[in-house]
Order: sequence, then C-alpha cells, then structure tokens
Amino acid sequence: MRRVVLGAGVAGSLLLGAPLANAATDRWVADDLTTFVRSGPTDGYRIVGTVEAGQPVELLEVQNDYSKIRTASGDVVWIPSADLQDTQSVNARVPELSARVKELTAKLDGINEEWETRVEDMKTGLETRQARIEELEQASNSQSAELAQARSKMQDMETKLDTKKQDLLMRYFMYGGGVAGVGLLVGLIVPHLPRRKKKRHGFL
Repeated sequence: MRRVVLGAGVAGSLLLGAPLANAATDRWVADDLTTFVRSGPTDGYRIVGTVEAGQPVELLEVQNDYSKIRTASGDVVWIPSADLQDTQSVNARVPELSARVKELTAKLDGINEEWETRVEDMKTGLETRQARIEELEQASNSQSAELAQARSKMQDMETKLDTKKQDLLMRYFMYGGGVAGVGLLVGLIVPHLPRRKKKRHGFL
C-alpha cells in the first residue's frame, strides 16, 4: 500500500460522472493529505491502498466523484477526484527547483566574483592614478623650488652687476677727475717754468 500527503483540490475542469473519451491524461496526487484508493468508483468499494503525495498518475476515466488512475507502478485504482490536481505537485518540483536554485546561486557567485574583480581593478587603477598625481605634485614642488632658487641666484647676480656698474662708474669718474686734475696742474705749472735763452750768433 502506498502512502501520500495530498495538497490542493483538483481543478474544476474534471468531468464528473462521465468517462474520458480521450487517451490517458497526466495528473498529480495533491500534496496536503493522505488519500486511499479503492477498487471502484464509489465509497462502497474496498480500499486497496494509498498513493504518495505529489505522485504523478495517469487519469483514465472519471465517474461521479471518483477518477480512475494508473499509478507509477502500473496499478489501476480509483481515487477521489478532489484529491487530484492538473499541475505538477510541489514535491515533484522540488528537484527542479533545487537545481534552479543551484544554478542561480552559481550565477550569483559568478557575478559576485566578477564584481569583486572589477572593484579590485578599479581600486588598483585609482591607486595608480593617485600615485601618479603625488609623483607629479612632488615633481612640481621640486621644479618650483628649483625655479625659486634660480630666481634667487638671478637676483643676486643682478645685485652684483649693479654693484660692479657702480664701482666701474666711480672708477671712471675718479680716473676722469684725476686726468682733469693733472691736466689743470700741468696747465698751471708749464707757463711758470723758466725758458731757455737763445744764443745770438755774432760775426767776427
């Protein structure tokens, strides 16, 4: 005998009291309660077993409130139509859902790893740029210091040049003054120097 925990009620599309004209249709035993199966389509027939909740079965025929089904093991029995559903049971979908969860988890892990890699690359890039900026700032500071030093040297040279110009000008004035003084002195002295007397030549 098979046991089952059955769930939601069967869909209202089942035709009660009339045999199915078409081929067997897939159905699933409901998930929320255990149901007994009988040997005939009424409560008066004896119970011949149970079926597992969520078990897939083939619907062969419907009479009154019962459905004739073929179980996975091949047994043909009758079950209350309300204990069947036309959608796959939760139990039957668990492996599929678990596989889907694993697939999505793997994708999420991949996305997470990819994102972490991108973030790490961005951090590395930012650190590289920051280092370059600091290097340029240091170079700029060094160049600024060299420029300031060069300007200071230029000012010193300009100061020295001005001093030399002044010294040269003073020397020029002093030299010119000396020359003028000597010339004046010569001009004053020369007229007062004794002149040599000329000899007169007589005739014998």
